[in-house]
Amino acid sequence: MKENKPAQTDAYSLILEAIDMGDYKPGDRLVESDLAERLGVSRTPVREALQRLETQSLLARDGRSLIVASLDHNQMAELYVVRRELEGLAARLAARHANEEEITVLREMVEADDALIHDPPALARSNRRFHKQIQLASHNRYLVQQLDLVHRTMALMATTSLAAEGRGEIAQAEHRKIVAAIEKRDEDSAERALQDHISVAFKTRLKQDADRRG
Repeated sequence: MKENKPAQTDAYSLILEAIDMGDYKPGDRLVESDLAERLGVSRTPVREALQRLETQSLLARDGRSLIVASLDHNQMAELYVVRRELEGLAARLAARHANEEEITVLREMVEADDALIHDPPALARSNRRFHKQIQLASHNRYLVQQLDLVHRTMALMATTSLAAEGRGEIAQAEHRKIVAAIEKRDEDSAERALQDHISVAFKTRLKQDADRRG
């Protein structure tokens, strides 16, 4: 069992990363043998990883096959409610606990992301790193764990809200406001700025979905 654990962990992480990067989109079928060949591992760790992802509701059953799950409107709304509250708390705690080095890193990340405004996929990846950095700066391991689960589920959304026209510039301005509040140790403003940021992202995503349906 101990020998299989690293392979199983790697298979899980690699499949999760592939979903997160959009290599596998909602509705795509995951075939155990294909994944084992792609990842260069035996089928046993792949099978265990798929079972774990199914337990976490990241995969769903379609007959006898496993497919990448998708979120309906209500699930997406529920997810954003939780994300807004938890990320707001992370920003509040970051304003209280972040050290100067962590704040410097946040500021530098926002500055670097200006070059990615016209590259939504790259900006989305960097955006995840920025939000993760705030969570780590909260210095609350249990909050980080809960937000990891939220962000894993976010991978089930086929597109990023940062792909919407003009959203990149707006998100960057929102990020600057969040970092400024954290730097000033203004807990209320940091929490409110991040909650507002998530609310705007949710409204943007709702408009994207409406446009696709239309």
